[in-house]
Amino acid sequence: MYYRNFFHGYGKFLSTQFVLPQCSLLSVVDHQNFVGIDEKLGPVAISFRREKVDDKERETTTGKMEGGGACHQYRLIVRTGELECLRGSVIEEAIPSSSRLSNTRGLPPKDVLEFLFPDEINLSSLKVASASNAASIGEQLLKLDEQRVSLTYKVGVLLCRAGQQTEEEMYNNEHGSPAFDEFLDCIGERVPLKGFEKYRGGLDCKTDSTGTHSLYKQIDDYEIMFHVSTMLPFTPNNRQQLLRKRHIGNDIVTIVFQEPGSLPFTPKSVRSHFQHIFIIVKAHHPKTEHVKYSLAVTRSKDVPPFGPLFSEGAMFSKSLEFARFLAIKVINGENAVHCSEKFLAMARRTRQEYMKELVNTNAGTTSLDSASKLSKFSLGSGRRKERPKVRTVPDVFATGAVSWSVQVTAHSSPWTEDFGTSSQLDAHLGIGSTLLVLIDVATKRVLSSIACKLIIGWTANGRSLRIYYNNNECIMIRMPPSEVDEIREVVTRLSLVTRGAQTEEFTLRRNSLGQLGFHVHFEGIISEIEQHGFAWNVGLRNGARLVEICKVATCTLTHDQMIDLLRTSVTVKVVVIPPYEDGAPRRFVVTPLVLYISSLCANTSIKRL
Repeated sequence: MYYRNFFHGYGKFLSTQFVLPQCSLLSVVDHQNFVGIDEKLGPVAISFRREKVDDKERETTTGKMEGGGACHQYRLIVRTGELECLRGSVIEEAIPSSSRLSNTRGLPPKDVLEFLFPDEINLSSLKVASASNAASIGEQLLKLDEQRVSLTYKVGVLLCRAGQQTEEEMYNNEHGSPAFDEFLDCIGERVPLKGFEKYRGGLDCKTDSTGTHSLYKQIDDYEIMFHVSTMLPFTPNNRQQLLRKRHIGNDIVTIVFQEPGSLPFTPKSVRSHFQHIFIIVKAHHPKTEHVKYSLAVTRSKDVPPFGPLFSEGAMFSKSLEFARFLAIKVINGENAVHCSEKFLAMARRTRQEYMKELVNTNAGTTSLDSASKLSKFSLGSGRRKERPKVRTVPDVFATGAVSWSVQVTAHSSPWTEDFGTSSQLDAHLGIGSTLLVLIDVATKRVLSSIACKLIIGWTANGRSLRIYYNNNECIMIRMPPSEVDEIREVVTRLSLVTRGAQTEEFTLRRNSLGQLGFHVHFEGIISEIEQHGFAWNVGLRNGARLVEICKVATCTLTHDQMIDLLRTSVTVKVVVIPPYEDGAPRRFVVTPLVLYISSLCANTSIKRL
């Protein structure tokens, strides 16, 4: 497995367990902090903790490691002047060390850090954080981790009436309209500001100086306060309406609501250095049972695209689903702005200065080398402890993600095995307890992200591995020549975090009537196999899922094309994902809606072969 990319964010540990909510836990549990100034990286702060892996957690999330015995892991948070905060964990048994003695305190921190970062960090620059500032540094590190994590958003909302187009015209709409009120009631909740105790978005909740009411929305853990132009104070005989623009003009995302008959909107009509995204919502047939909304988005040129996406000309009904869609679009939009180079540069400067001050204030006098020597003397008798034999790489059982260096093909078809003619990308494959990701090494962009519960099977063949998900869709990876044995590790990891299975290959014969002797459902699910027929005798069973027919991927075929290929091929070779032990087929079903659609299709698309 590939350990050395941990530092770059996409290596051994793409941890899904050590996320922000647990950072607050780290400030109150026993752990160590090391800080220093690295000649290449600048200020560095590492939080380090050894903990026992709970047996119940191991069994329920990743299975139980062979050999038994207590299992410990090290959790780390690595912070530098760069914006990415790296979090990870490593199983103790995976770390080669000459200090593996009989003790209850584990390995010296230096051994762990040298294993994870052999070249990236100059460990001699690290000092143990001063014990006298333990509480203070915990709070400072927590504040640092939370700098780029926001659960609250403020969003401007402007009303554009029929015939209007300019910013000035929109700010001077003193009151709303029936169509505008209908839209507002759809996307949020009107709340009185006086005494309001949730996120207020800079509005006055004591004296009503910014209006008596506003529009508020909570979606999951996120809060949105809308700065609605017609709910903010109106100043007669003041065309600029500064009391309104003071709030909306400083919002990163602004919704422009257009009534029927309004003129086309252009962001050039808005004079602001802070409004980077405009979401234009146009009403169609408002205040009727046929009301619909169309959307358009404009963003500053350095802001990256963001989802959820919608097709050109898409129309949305007034519904809770539309309100949620718009809220997510708003949240993702503001997050995208913070990923633009302008905002990233400001965030880097702020973080680097904060880190320098943190290191200078909290660095102690004890070096990492000295701390490790002291821990060795406290280990006890020094006798080596006989450990149970572990027959599997321990990291495969980690609760966080595990990753490998792989190659993926950039060919237009994900099914190809022709790595010689297809362009190849070097990537990191990361498999956590809930998610599988492929990340391009060169660009650090996510190539693919698949929930583990959607993975239904895999085919290992030499250096290559096909992973099937959803409705027989497939991604293919290949190990470098020197790492061919790691295919087995990937398969072991998949077997622990998914309900998938290794595929099986069969060569089928026809009976005297030219039939193969089974039914095929629309998903490629096999049923009603003739007992003791040719298919039964070679090992094919009810509930098996066809993923390949005569070297053609079933995900590229319609149901009729699958049937035709099975009926007309002279020699029929199939690759199937075996069913569960109870005979049920392996499916990607995750929602009642998919269950409903699947049952409908299954009842109408079954053919005999």
